[in-house]
Amino acid sequence: MANHLSREKRLAVVRALIEGCSVRATSRMTGVHKTTILRHLVAIGQGCASLLDQLVVDVPSEVVEVDEIWSFIRKKQRMLTPKDEPEAGDCYVFVSLCADTKLVINHLVGKRDGACANSFMLDLSRRVSGRIQISSDGFKPYINAVEWAFGADVDYAMIVKEYGTEDAGRGRYSPPRVQSVNKIGIKGFPDDSRISTSYIERQNLTMRMQMRRFTRLTNAFSKKLENHKAAIALHFAHYNLCRPHMSLEGITPAMAAGVTDRFWGVEDLIDAAA
Repeated sequence: MANHLSREKRLAVVRALIEGCSVRATSRMTGVHKTTILRHLVAIGQGCASLLDQLVVDVPSEVVEVDEIWSFIRKKQRMLTPKDEPEAGDCYVFVSLCADTKLVINHLVGKRDGACANSFMLDLSRRVSGRIQISSDGFKPYINAVEWAFGADVDYAMIVKEYGTEDAGRGRYSPPRVQSVNKIGIKGFPDDSRISTSYIERQNLTMRMQMRRFTRLTNAFSKKLENHKAAIALHFAHYNLCRPHMSLEGITPAMAAGVTDRFWGVEDLIDAAA
């Protein structure tokens, strides 16, 4: 892990990255070469992934929202050629969020397909305790994935949004206006009042603000899947363990969920990756 960097430099690098600075901006701010920053990012990101695997287990959640957020590796899907490596192109992050504690229970980086949906839901089922209610968007592979991972021990509903077909117009970057929202019970007996994806969609915004490689309308992106996964793991470790949530009276999601009983600092994340 770029051991020649002083602890102060490592702290400065990590703090810049978790506040949404790009690798090049972090390099200019800290004086650390971008290759060293990426090497350091991969090391601490892998450490954070292991840390989350160890800590986020037996979560007593009742209502879970799931969603997928788009990004890309090296180049966008439409620009791929037969010579490009398999990891290039569209890349999605599957994320689950406890609606009550705002804890990100698990995430998975991969393609938006049935195989990844199955792996994501199976991992979620192993991290929660008791029967839960799940809300998702209308991504159809979730239906089989939830059945495969949870069996009959789950309440599950989809939220299907229909958008208008009006012309976006030149210079408009917002999505079309939502014309209708349909709640569809899929399995069990989901509580209609708690069928929602609002919190997880807000988490998508947090990801786009805090990780430069997710920010829209910029030239920042991941060139390697390894770097991408590391940045995401670092983000979620910091979000769960270090960052007080405004809706939780000043404590972190991990504290609200009983995963930990204290605030973690960036120093703790670095130590966990050592």
